[in-house]
Amino acid sequence: MRRKEVKTDQVSRRTAVFLDRDGVINASPGEGYVTDWRGFRFLPGALPALKRLKEMRLPVILLSNQSGVGRGRMSRIALAEIDRRMRRTVRNKGGRITASHYCVHAPGRQCGCRKPKLGLLRRAVRGRKIEIQRSYWIGDTAVDVRMGRRAGLKTILVLSGKTRAKDLRRFSAAPDHIAKNLLDAVQWIRKERT
Repeated sequence: MRRKEVKTDQVSRRTAVFLDRDGVINASPGEGYVTDWRGFRFLPGALPALKRLKEMRLPVILLSNQSGVGRGRMSRIALAEIDRRMRRTVRNKGGRITASHYCVHAPGRQCGCRKPKLGLLRRAVRGRKIEIQRSYWIGDTAVDVRMGRRAGLKTILVLSGKTRAKDLRRFSAAPDHIAKNLLDAVQWIRKERT
């Protein structure tokens, strides 16, 4: 699969970590949606992983499809409240999520931001000094891997969400690394950068 380059507004030197939410930070709701804070459960190792990324001084930018809004299953206000509480908990545990970007459109809508399209990533890098080719993308699905590869990011698939190891043979694009969870992915990033 040919990689598409994501242009930034400025020449940059900074490495960043982009990640999906459901199945990476919190337990995947399966085919449903996390519609309120009561349904949000941090995955084991996620909070220590986010703390390590902060210690490594890497910006952490969340990019997530949340079509429950576009399908009428939850409101934008509910999504914003989940995001606010998630980020506050991460901060209280010593980590940091630099920014969050969500596609709230239903899959049938013709938008440019629903992964694997690159609109969310373009929005996230606009005005930031981020070097895509040195940055990382962590996700839990084939769609995530496709987006990361198309963008030219170093792509890590975590097996803590929807994808299992046996599913990998059906992927049209291979990740650069496979990790059991976010903490394992962050440990790989640390080793890869030294």
